[in-house]
Amino acid sequence: MTDNTERVSALRVEDLPNCCDPQSFNFETTNDLEPLAEIIGQDRALEAIHFGLGMQNEGYNLYVLGPPGVGKFTAVNQYLQTLAKRGPVPSDWCYVNNFQDASKPIRLELPAGRGVALRADMQHLVEDLKTAIPQAFDTDDYKARVGQIEADLQQKQEGAFRDLHEAAREKGVKLYQSPEGFSFVPIVDGEEITPEIFEKLTPEQQQTIEEVNRTLRDQLRDILQKNLPAWRKEARERFLRVNHEVTREAVGLYIETLSKKYADLPEMLEYLNEVQADIIANAIDFRPSESGPAQPPIQNSLSRYEINVMLDNSQMPGMPVVYEEHPSYSNLLGRVENRAFMGALTTDFTLIKPGALHKANGGYLVLEARKLLMQPYAWEGLKQALYSRELRIESLEQALSLASTMSLEPEPIPLDVKVVLLGDRMLYYMLYAYDPDFAELFKVPADFEARLDRNTENDLLYARMISTMVRQGNLLPFDRSAVAAVIQHSMRLVEDSEKMSTHMRSINDLLCEASYWAREAGRQVAIDEDVRKVIETQTQRVDRVRDRVHESILRDQVMIDTSGQEVGQVNGLSVLQMGNFSFGQPSRITATTRLGDGRLIDIARESDMGGPTHTKGVFTLSSFLGARYGQKAPLSLTASLSFEQNYAGVDGDSASMAELCALVSSLSAVPILQSLAITGSMNQRGQAQVIGGVNEKIEGFFDICESRGLTGEQGVIIPARNVQNLLLRADVIDAIEKGVFAIYPVTHVDQALSLLTGQPAGEVDDEGNYPPDTVNGKAQLKLLRYAELRRGFA
Repeated sequence: MTDNTERVSALRVEDLPNCCDPQSFNFETTNDLEPLAEIIGQDRALEAIHFGLGMQNEGYNLYVLGPPGVGKFTAVNQYLQTLAKRGPVPSDWCYVNNFQDASKPIRLELPAGRGVALRADMQHLVEDLKTAIPQAFDTDDYKARVGQIEADLQQKQEGAFRDLHEAAREKGVKLYQSPEGFSFVPIVDGEEITPEIFEKLTPEQQQTIEEVNRTLRDQLRDILQKNLPAWRKEARERFLRVNHEVTREAVGLYIETLSKKYADLPEMLEYLNEVQADIIANAIDFRPSESGPAQPPIQNSLSRYEINVMLDNSQMPGMPVVYEEHPSYSNLLGRVENRAFMGALTTDFTLIKPGALHKANGGYLVLEARKLLMQPYAWEGLKQALYSRELRIESLEQALSLASTMSLEPEPIPLDVKVVLLGDRMLYYMLYAYDPDFAELFKVPADFEARLDRNTENDLLYARMISTMVRQGNLLPFDRSAVAAVIQHSMRLVEDSEKMSTHMRSINDLLCEASYWAREAGRQVAIDEDVRKVIETQTQRVDRVRDRVHESILRDQVMIDTSGQEVGQVNGLSVLQMGNFSFGQPSRITATTRLGDGRLIDIARESDMGGPTHTKGVFTLSSFLGARYGQKAPLSLTASLSFEQNYAGVDGDSASMAELCALVSSLSAVPILQSLAITGSMNQRGQAQVIGGVNEKIEGFFDICESRGLTGEQGVIIPARNVQNLLLRADVIDAIEKGVFAIYPVTHVDQALSLLTGQPAGEVDDEGNYPPDTVNGKAQLKLLRYAELRRGFA
């Protein structure tokens, strides 16, 4: 059995983790190193990316997860650009007018580069026909044919009226034609009958004249209502046939030329046939208007022959790689724009605009998951497109049935795209848990590491990575001492001497600023001093709150003792996070004990200021107390624990060892050295467990002690398993080396008790008793007296 009361010695400088030694490198500056082409430390993620991009089955899209700044986009983009160059160039996609239903534009798929050529060809066709068609209608042959049609119509009209005149004359009636119409006047004995004379005629004569007039009027009605409309219709049809024949002759050669050029594309041949038929039917649009003002651009009827080249891949070297910075619904799926004129909004197929999915069709689309989810309905639109494997352009109002206005319904475009989402782990887990579609559409997670194992090989790879970043940023070269300092800072970022950070953004910022300070100092090469200057200035820019906190301690506004002894009082350590800056500060933890029923009162929890993890730690030490001291009699005490002068809440279990030590001190009446601070979590067996922020906590207490004067008695107790996380500031290491500040690694709470009280903690014997002159023994005796007193009240 391990002796938990074994005396713990302070760490020596040589006991601290081995930091990166500049002498281990065989180069002088980063100029001597080969640039690094590959990404280091992300083998798992890169293998997943390779697999996901290689799988062509449905649903094998990627979600690249990891903290921001680790190089997810850089890695994905680098891989995609290399892969895309080896892939085929996707087709061009165009929208053209649907001559049968203009509200449903037709899509055309063309080989890469031919979309722009088609647009130019159609523009030339329209321009040529603007000249060719008017010329065809200006020939003598056309005028003669039109004149013949008009002459035939005139001849029929004149013949009909001539016959009517003759019929009227034979019946003794004269036909008059005036602007008001036609009239029949009877003639008797060579004279026209006036109304007065007509009234003097006999009834038989009047009836005869009425019957003749009625017969003539019927003949006139037939001419005006039957014959003339039929003859005019026939003339119009003949006129149209002539116009169509003339237009067909004018257009045929141009359409035939285009048909030969696009003979390998059946869809194009069908479209050209429809174009020809529409031009023939609307040849008047190509002829100059003889009267009236010029039409506004919005009403230009010839625009229906334009080609809307949605996607032009003529300059594409391979498959497209698209990164959409603002993935809104319309930016993803495309939109139909409107044109304002005279207070009205109109649209046509030329105003159909592509989205990111159109641009990435046949290639890869990279999106940031957080930005995508923040845009209304963009996530649902993306899922629908991936499920249906087609791109259907419709406004958000149409998709949600919020508007009933008429708009275009473009023919959907087939979709073949690989989507790569970039996001953090929490978003991935939430989407996987709450969106059943997510697991079907994004089957490949690529998980990026935030840290890299440290060894000789990886140290050199990291140095080469620094060299690459220095070259890419046009920075001053770094000597090996500066490279070693960067690696040490990288270790500090992940709080592990056996790991290095892969947070490339932070490392790049460090390099840029170090190069700046080196130039400011007039150096041609950045050295370790410049790296330390960066770390110092970065801290100075954000440490206002830390200074105010430490000032309040040094002015005794917040009570923290760094000398002397107190019963039931201990210096705990906590970490405050302010943006990207964290710092440690000591906190006074006090405990009181009294006769009671075994309750342990956590004042923070009772006042709703304690977090769940802190509550768990209190329950753990309560269980430890019961297991240690409650074997012979029930715990007959009531104890209270408090973080004094804490008004912002408490969470985390890293103070559980400190709280236990304060409780035992109160029970045993053995004072605790205030020159020491303690941090560490514990389990129910009293074993010290790893905690976070160990460097910040040690440095926070060190700063207070240094400001008051180091006496050689101050120090910090930490879990022994945290030693590998120690990456302390140079001034702290210097104080340890001089013996004026100490760090004590413990494996059990009893070792912490011995250090804090200066007395042995005591080891239990076979009968469950602790030596009476030890801390545990005194606490046990106090609890037994409480039990006896409680029995007296029973």
